[in-house]
Amino acid sequence: MGLLDTLGEVAGAIAAVEAAEKLDPDAGLLTKGIAAVAGFKGAGALEDMLEKKDESAADAGQGDDAQA
Repeated sequence: MGLLDTLGEVAGAIAAVEAAEKLDPDAGLLTKGIAAVAGFKGAGALEDMLEKKDESAADAGQGDDAQA
């Protein structure tokens, strides 16, 4: 899963840089770098949040089966 996580983070970085270029066509290297870091970290945080949500949903589902 490590490779897929990294690919998701890289895709987030690329999307953030593209968005920065759309907002400011004359964006400098520093702006693009900041956007890339923000996209990379944001994608990682989003994946972590979704994993926790999936785990809690799975735990809730197992608890229902045990009671039935």
